[in-house]
Amino acid sequence: MRRLILVSLLALSACAQMPGAASLATARPDAPAPTATTPRGFVAAANPLAAEAGLRVLREGGGAVDAAVAIQAVLSLVEPQSSGLGGGAFLTYYDARTGKVTAYDGREKAPSGAAPDMFVGADGKPLPFVTAVLSGRATGVPGAVAMLAQAQKDHGSARWSTLFKDAEQLATEGFVVSPRMAGMVNSPRVPQGQTPDAKAYFTRPDGQRYKAGDVLKNPAYAATLRRLAAEGPSALYEGPIAQAMVDKVREGALPGSLTLEDLKTYRPRSADALCRPWKVYTVCTPNPSSSGVAVIQALLMLEHTQIGKLGPKDPAAWAILAEAERVMYADRDRYVGDPSFVKVPVEGLLDPAYVAERAKLIKDVAGPAPKFGLPEGAPAAGADATQEPSGTSHFVVMDPAGNVVSMTTTVESIFGSGRMVGGFFLNNQMTDFSFMPVEKDGAPAANAVAAGKRPRSSMTPLIVLDDKGRFLAAVGSPGGNAILSYNLKAMVGLFYWGLTMQEAINLPNMVARGDNFSGDAELFGPDMVTALNARGVTVKTGQNETSGLHGVIVRPGGALEGGADPRREGVARGL
Repeated sequence: MRRLILVSLLALSACAQMPGAASLATARPDAPAPTATTPRGFVAAANPLAAEAGLRVLREGGGAVDAAVAIQAVLSLVEPQSSGLGGGAFLTYYDARTGKVTAYDGREKAPSGAAPDMFVGADGKPLPFVTAVLSGRATGVPGAVAMLAQAQKDHGSARWSTLFKDAEQLATEGFVVSPRMAGMVNSPRVPQGQTPDAKAYFTRPDGQRYKAGDVLKNPAYAATLRRLAAEGPSALYEGPIAQAMVDKVREGALPGSLTLEDLKTYRPRSADALCRPWKVYTVCTPNPSSSGVAVIQALLMLEHTQIGKLGPKDPAAWAILAEAERVMYADRDRYVGDPSFVKVPVEGLLDPAYVAERAKLIKDVAGPAPKFGLPEGAPAAGADATQEPSGTSHFVVMDPAGNVVSMTTTVESIFGSGRMVGGFFLNNQMTDFSFMPVEKDGAPAANAVAAGKRPRSSMTPLIVLDDKGRFLAAVGSPGGNAILSYNLKAMVGLFYWGLTMQEAINLPNMVARGDNFSGDAELFGPDMVTALNARGVTVKTGQNETSGLHGVIVRPGGALEGGADPRREGVARGL
């Protein structure tokens, strides 16, 4: 019988204690010891309340997708800085009966009135990013709920109406504000927290902002959930909630163009996941406009390096990882967009000959920033000017039958656009497009704005199959553009360096894109930072990377090993 080995971690703040340079791959000192139990289900999510909601669904006989609906409903309440009903998501699903991996695309879509120059000012320059984020133009048609409804229809076993009980109860009776949420609520550096809607929601009756440990109620959200439970996803895309969204984005300067028709006609996408052989495994991700193709390309390039013979204490290994990331981003930034609008050369990017050629750029010292390559089928595309903040969340669910959900979900920036309806925040996903539609030479940006288009996303919920096509691992992270680096680091730790899931998650993060390097300097330690700097990988003291990795892996003998990122407030738990 399988055993379940889970490390359950709760980071009490964004600055949770992490391992130092002397123990780059060890668990947090105060983490509970792994425990072995009968595996009746597993959840790793960014908030204990959300994880418990998913486990409750599993206890009552629901499947992985049923649990995902419940988890998202709670996250929208207790982690509104990261995801919610007003946002979008990608979901990768493993069906244990058929062995098939399906990718669900719930990415937000540009309204029908969106225009390529909508974020260009009268002076011909891009609007200031914060100005764009706080405007009505920032909000795209939300897709997370529609996507979850489609996935639940395809693979769920519970009644839709039963999946919102935990979130409704928490919204009605109140929930304890977590340290991370409180930090965002009270940070002067979060402009969305200063909007009228956010001020009204986050201010206590005594006029003070909510703090960690306070109990916050959200009766408006409870009412939304009751309607959603009773009516299904149409409750969000038609009727009074839809009208409230339309009205909200039309307020103020730079109003949005979202219409009731845009909401009513939104449809999620589903297709076979993008899967490729790697080592003795198969790696599966969502299709573009997700950037999963870039992570697969990077993994394939690393097969041409010595990284597997090195380890996490060797600066050469981290330099190789950084250089692989730079090549990965150079191609991703140039070519990935919505395939309904631009040609994304997926086959060319993953062609073995092209991968081998690009891998030649990867050294154990940093050179000049690599230029984009020219894979087979590459269109003429301009340089990218997309900014992508890190207000996102990731969770993993495995049900007793062995079905697995790996899902990354977002409202884009912290608290999205700062505008609320029905007790939840609206996304600012339109600012995930390139603000400038063309390059100076006139070449179009692959991620330029267009009506009905989905912005490129770094969200890449991964699923890995073993050499017999059975589920082996699932992992993913929030982090904006850095998601690709965070996921890549975890995969390297797991499959090149032989670490446990928790050890791989705990590893310092390294993000290298163009001429910019960033990393968890304090976690690397001064000696490693010095060694990296000597190799041209300029990690500076004081830097940190707030990933939110969650994952699970099947070990020999059937043991399940889970992990949750101590940089945030997540937990990994089994029934």
